[in-house]
Amino acid sequence: MVYREVSVIEVREALRAWLAGKSERAVARQAGVDRKTGKRYVTAAVAAGLLRDGGEGQLTDELIGQVVSVVRPVRPDGHGQGWAELEARREQIVKWVEGDVPVVKIGILLARQGVMVAERTLHRFAAERCGGGKVTTPVDDGPPGGELQIDFGDLGLIPAGDGRRRKLRALVFTACFSRYMFVYLTFSMTLEEVIAGCEEAWQFFSGVFRVVVPDNMSPVVAKADAVNPQLTREWLEYSQARGFATDPARVRHPRDKPRVEAGVKFVQGNFFAGETFLDLADARAKMTAWLGTANTRVHGTTRQVPAVVFAGQEAPCLLPVPAGRYQVPYWAEVKVHVDYHIQVARALYSVPWRHAGARVMARADEHLVKVYLRNQLIKTHPRKHPGGRSTDAADMPPGVEGYATRSVDRLVAQAACYGESTGIYARRLLDGDQPWMMMRSAYRLIGLAKRYGAEAAEAACARALDVDVINVSKIESMLKNATEKAPAVGGLAAAASSGRGRFARDAAEYATATGVRLRVVPGGDPATAAGGEGGPPARPGDRS
Repeated sequence: MVYREVSVIEVREALRAWLAGKSERAVARQAGVDRKTGKRYVTAAVAAGLLRDGGEGQLTDELIGQVVSVVRPVRPDGHGQGWAELEARREQIVKWVEGDVPVVKIGILLARQGVMVAERTLHRFAAERCGGGKVTTPVDDGPPGGELQIDFGDLGLIPAGDGRRRKLRALVFTACFSRYMFVYLTFSMTLEEVIAGCEEAWQFFSGVFRVVVPDNMSPVVAKADAVNPQLTREWLEYSQARGFATDPARVRHPRDKPRVEAGVKFVQGNFFAGETFLDLADARAKMTAWLGTANTRVHGTTRQVPAVVFAGQEAPCLLPVPAGRYQVPYWAEVKVHVDYHIQVARALYSVPWRHAGARVMARADEHLVKVYLRNQLIKTHPRKHPGGRSTDAADMPPGVEGYATRSVDRLVAQAACYGESTGIYARRLLDGDQPWMMMRSAYRLIGLAKRYGAEAAEAACARALDVDVINVSKIESMLKNATEKAPAVGGLAAAASSGRGRFARDAAEYATATGVRLRVVPGGDPATAAGGEGGPPARPGDRS
């Protein structure tokens, strides 16, 4: 049985109405009690000797006390029979409460044992005698402009275009001191949307709060902890840019942010319930109008108008509103490839070649890409579009800049380090409309100079230039056979100086193994080839 306190004034008023000749319904209404309760008062008073025509002088304290004793039997401890039955099983109930068994389930377990008590009585018993009650201590709102609580709340499905429906979410911002509220509607809970909501909130409040109390949403909290929560790098950088501190609520502790929890329920019930929205843009437009009404109502707890309190006391205490829109950076851990480049947002950027194979952190915003190694900045590049590349020649290994940039002049200068003729020979190799097609030959020439020495390469190149032979294979052949300094054959020098063909050879070079010498016939005269004018005919063994 559930008991309530019986007021002496309540009993006296019910009996006064009865003495005045009023009906049972009128008696109950005048005393402010239930009809059955009023009837019980009258019945107990009549049993105690109250006469209807005896006047109000009969309503003495003694008579009222007798009525109360009948209606509410004396309970020394202030509790009824059900409480006494629970006291007899207190030890078992304490174990259930400590084991997080719900009170409703405890009532079912007691009913199996034949103990039938009111659920409210069981709740009060568990709270008062079994440690199941939690005392809520009101927390001070803090100074004006000091704290802003943030939380996401699911609203429901709305059209999202292309015949689809998506779940609409509300990112609610509640100022603790004034209860002034802002709501940002979105379909997702990404970092970009959270920061976009914050940027809209700063414009709405015309300033930034000093402390932000968010839920443990993944874009904000990387690792939840009651004492030392770890914030994400992106959110920490944003809070530094805007000048506020972050104090996340504990996991599954909604009482850490009760102001915004109430705000979320208010938005769900007062704004979204029963409404129809065309799309996200329509919902945001209606939210703007709704906020004007919500912030000008009398708040149920403070009994003040949030907009008035905010404008008069809180707005002057906020940090200045940001001048420009915040650009959300892109952070990524990437590997430096063998070509000493990293890929960030589908674009390539160079880092010093000695870091090849290392893992670095890259930060990209709208204008710059910064590369960090063990929290030390090692490179900065202008931001490139996807597919683009930014390469700094200073990041290349020594000696490869000419190869990487296809620089003809740099390659010629490198060859000229081994001698003047070597440099000229390299220039002749690369002299053309498409010099990069001959770069391998130039690198081969430089390699020969390194292998055989600058002096030998210089002599070979000089001899080849004399006869206009531009072929690296010939240079290699001379260096292998050590003929770069050998004296030239007489006929070869004469041919070179007389302007004859550059491949002309002396007749002695055409000697055969049989000893038969070849005779050169000037003008190709057959008579001369046969031994001269009037001479004997040529023998079958002779060659011309």
